[in-house]
Amino acid sequence: MTERLITHLRHIDLAVPDLARQQDFFTGVWGLTEEHGDTGISFLAAEGSPEQYVVRLRQAADKRIDLIAFGAATPADVDTLAARLAIAGVTLVHEPRALVTPGGGYGFRFFDNEGRTVEVSADVTVRRHRRVEEGESVPVRLSHVVINSADPEATRAFYERHLGFRLSDTLMHPRMGEMMWFLRINAWHHSLAIARGPHPSLHHASFEMRGIDEYMRGTGRLLRAGVEKIWGPGRHMAGNNTFSYFLDPHGNTVEYTTELEEVDEDTWHPHLYDFSQPEVSDQWGTANAMNEFVAKKSFNDPDKGLFVAPPV
Repeated sequence: MTERLITHLRHIDLAVPDLARQQDFFTGVWGLTEEHGDTGISFLAAEGSPEQYVVRLRQAADKRIDLIAFGAATPADVDTLAARLAIAGVTLVHEPRALVTPGGGYGFRFFDNEGRTVEVSADVTVRRHRRVEEGESVPVRLSHVVINSADPEATRAFYERHLGFRLSDTLMHPRMGEMMWFLRINAWHHSLAIARGPHPSLHHASFEMRGIDEYMRGTGRLLRAGVEKIWGPGRHMAGNNTFSYFLDPHGNTVEYTTELEEVDEDTWHPHLYDFSQPEVSDQWGTANAMNEFVAKKSFNDPDKGLFVAPPV
């Protein structure tokens, strides 16, 4: 088993054609805070998170995932992982070096098997954050990122073999076979999940709320604001977390969640869940039914320009 040198998920970076509209959405109804910004770029923090930012937005002609960023414990671990990937033939975008993004730090970037840019960093300055109060329906942290993959078996193998991710659970369908894999990098049930899709793209980015009440208040605020809800509210079986999925102004799926399961890694055994059983998708039975029309909403547009390093 690959030694685990990654500790946690840091942020998701998105390129969007209309930066101002996307900023308004995330800092308005969604509840993030712009901590840093420059011409054509915006760094958005979650009030309860020590990360300098959990979402980076960049003005671009095409919508895409720019970057998925993870943390490591020490610069030495960054160096070790970079060397390990290089020896394995993984293409590095750049070698470990001082980072110039908010909070600085020391890190490197590489391409995964489908061309997504991934960053691993350490020694990033901790952001001054705060406790999210009772009734306050703003995101506490970035919970997890789910990606669509045209070759999900190979993508799963890449993240397990090279980065030390471990399988928590799998979703399958009697006719379609295995469809989604939940991967963990710490005790959280998943920080990354991989969905079988027609092309590489973002499936959804999920944001943890303080608790059930705050999760429902946030869901209600989005509904009252007229934001398109595609699925929820409900509670998944894999991960045991709640879910409300919405579309942002560019058609990316974003989720409010809470109570994501923490597993005992010494005793956990992955489940194979049949999501044709309604209770697997939604234990509560409160969400609209998952069908092909709902599923297609999160296929998203194909990511363009893969294997092209985005700006720092």
